[in-house]
Amino acid sequence: MSSPTGAESVRRRLSADDRRRQLVGIGLSKIVDTPIQDLSLDQVAAEAGISRGLLFHYFPTKTDFYLACIAAAGRRILRNTAPSPEDSGEDQVRTMVEAMIEQIDRRRSFYLTLVHGSGVADPRVTEVYDSVRSVSTDRVMSAISIAPSLRPVVHAWWAYVEDRALSWSADPASGRTEVLGDLVTHCEGVLAAVCAESG
Repeated sequence: MSSPTGAESVRRRLSADDRRRQLVGIGLSKIVDTPIQDLSLDQVAAEAGISRGLLFHYFPTKTDFYLACIAAAGRRILRNTAPSPEDSGEDQVRTMVEAMIEQIDRRRSFYLTLVHGSGVADPRVTEVYDSVRSVSTDRVMSAISIAPSLRPVVHAWWAYVEDRALSWSADPASGRTEVLGDLVTHCEGVLAAVCAESG
């Protein structure tokens, strides 16, 4: 009797949760360079060593798979922008702003999908985006002890930071007139100004 192939062995070894994580991980690695709506499920399945049909056992529709990848990317954004609680409040805010701008600069097309839902017509995309914005707002509120009444102001300020980052990332790096550090400092100044004006 012949021994099982590598793909068959892997398929038996992985639990359903592990297989879903594997497939989402492959999807995440591909949307770095590929717009999510152009992601090939055939390629994802082949890389996982399974059939396309089996992929749909774990994710019933293409949209379900895309949403799982988007949700995982949202969690990754939050991990990558998390400040060190040992830093001062001001340093935490600066770390968050700089990391968010860098995330948007590196993954601009994905972030546009997250914000505008382009290519994935499902309201759950907005839920992922709202979660990223909400957690980021809570982190700023906690870092510099802003009055709870100013939470909507901080939430709106993040929209400003994201818009500035998207505009900045649209320009080729060689043609940028504003360096990252100056953009971060500007955004910090805007936060201080709108909180002072609203407080």
